[in-house]
Amino acid sequence: MGGSDAGDRDYKQVVRDAIDSIGEDVSLKIDTKDINTIYLYEATKCLRRSFYDRIDPLETEHTQFNKVLGGLFRKMKSQSSTGKYDMTGGLTLKGQVDMIKDDVVMIFRSIDKFPENPMPADMLYVNACMWMFDKIEGIIVYITPDGKEDSFVTNRNQKMFEEVVRRTKIFHDLLEKNNADPKAKPPIIEPSLDCLDCQYYERCYIKKKTGKTITISSLFGKFGKEDTI
Repeated sequence: MGGSDAGDRDYKQVVRDAIDSIGEDVSLKIDTKDINTIYLYEATKCLRRSFYDRIDPLETEHTQFNKVLGGLFRKMKSQSSTGKYDMTGGLTLKGQVDMIKDDVVMIFRSIDKFPENPMPADMLYVNACMWMFDKIEGIIVYITPDGKEDSFVTNRNQKMFEEVVRRTKIFHDLLEKNNADPKAKPPIIEPSLDCLDCQYYERCYIKKKTGKTITISSLFGKFGKEDTI
């Protein structure tokens, strides 16, 4: 009886549900109706992706893993992990730092392969955290699936923070337009390598898988002696 129940049970779904519950427990709760509160991870990544996350979200295992990894550090180590920056017109930018140790802001990110330079979105994120928490040094820690880590140290930069503030205002304006007209166009596409792993790829480009391979000859034909250009 017990063996039959075990065989019928979807253990992968059990694990996914457990990860979801951890992510919900440790992450900032977004009130999608509150467009006057923008979250730092929304403003520092592709705004089109952030827009879909709010309006019509699709979850992925990769984004869940990042959520859990960073969230567990916030839950276990940080005494004050949530910061905010108030702007004009009642607009607020909120952010979470994974850890603050010896006056140094730290964020942790999962990654398949160590980059030669820190990821741009992570640079914007950790820099904004330094301003929110009034710190001058920050560290981005990258962790691979096999447990290895590498890190980058950076100092606070005003121009980078101004860029995050500008992107926050743009994102807020886009949400306002969508509230007024649900058929309003989404943000412009921001082409990057991140698009390849984005759950919204097919909303911006074409379907990833096609039934027929496209070759140069099929597009232009095979040039022969009688062909002219």
